Amino acid sequence: MQTLPSSPTSTQRLSISQVQAQDFALPLLFILFGLIMGSWAGRIPALAAGVHVSHAALSMVLLCGGLGAVVSYPISSWLMGNYGARKTLLIAGLALLADLVSIGIAPTVPRLMLSVLMLGITASTFDVAVNSAATRREKETGKSELSKLHGLGCAGGLAGATLGSLMASLHIAPGTHFLMLAGPLALLLWAAYQMLDVSDACEQVEKKKFALPRGPLALLGAIGFLGSMAEGSIADWSGVFLREHFHATDGLAPLALSAFSVMMLTSRMAGDRLKARHGAKQLVSSGAALAAAGLFFAVLSPNAVFALGGFAVAGLGLSLVFPFVFSAAGAQGPAALAGVASMAYTGSLMGPPAIGAIAQGLGMQAAISWIAVLALAIAWVAKRSPLLK
Repeated sequence: MQTLPSSPTSTQRLSISQVQAQDFALPLLFILFGLIMGSWAGRIPALAAGVHVSHAALSMVLLCGGLGAVVSYPISSWLMGNYGARKTLLIAGLALLADLVSIGIAPTVPRLMLSVLMLGITASTFDVAVNSAATRREKETGKSELSKLHGLGCAGGLAGATLGSLMASLHIAPGTHFLMLAGPLALLLWAAYQMLDVSDACEQVEKKKFALPRGPLALLGAIGFLGSMAEGSIADWSGVFLREHFHATDGLAPLALSAFSVMMLTSRMAGDRLKARHGAKQLVSSGAALAAAGLFFAVLSPNAVFALGGFAVAGLGLSLVFPFVFSAAGAQGPAALAGVASMAYTGSLMGPPAIGAIAQGLGMQAAISWIAVLALAIAWVAKRSPLLK
């Protein structure tokens, strides 16, 4: 007598539900992180106006964020060592949301600087934890996912910046805006934490004030350092280049960053499939060389519209640097990931001021050309990194 196939038991249905939830948790966490950071970036002009800060003082405020990221290593290592990646990302995420509100209601420049310093600490701690959870999942499943996840983070950042622009057009104060975001995002963070199926086992991370990678990891750290210098410099100076060199309008100049970001997002969504076919080393080195070509094209372009194409190509070329570098570092453990992240954050701190100094002394064309040289250096180092595979 033939038996009919039985329907899934409640235990099997629960298992299927858990797998589906796990597939949703990490993308949600990356989107949330991008949304928070994009919301902060989108309200910087309003925050500066609210405390009547000069351009020079604003640069010091922003410098506090980079400094916080650089000094965050002992905090992230302590949390990872005592609570594991899953609980660390919850603690850091809730602290990040609280700090976002603190930034929005800061009444003075010193208070704003302190809040932005804390933003750098909490954001980088969350970043290390969520990337650690993602790379552990990659090792368990044998499936590359970090490029797609970073792409979703990029999409969240664009959404946050767009929302910030909308709030500004409606004359909603940053403090009110951030308060409106904090509650719903905290609930989504808690939901993602509950869905995330990552062991709460504590991570053994060296207790150092600053983690400087050694050996093969030093090459990954160098790529992260150069990549963050290049990305941060394009974010801060591409629009200025269009305005000063081509006399672009206020409506056209910001499109340089938009073109760069959209192409970066598009490429990252396909990056994992490309990695399986071509390998991370080839994609990072070839992509960085392509980015250099795009930046040189922007410098030599006859007008601003052609230059936009150059910045779009640069976004395409640099898009896979961070996902694959973080994936390779995370495969070596949380200490390696935190060390590489520390070098990357140092690059983000040093890059934009260095480009500003070059622009002041030699002009904007020389400054953008220097970013292209950084991209060529990424290509050279990536070819020699044994951990990029």
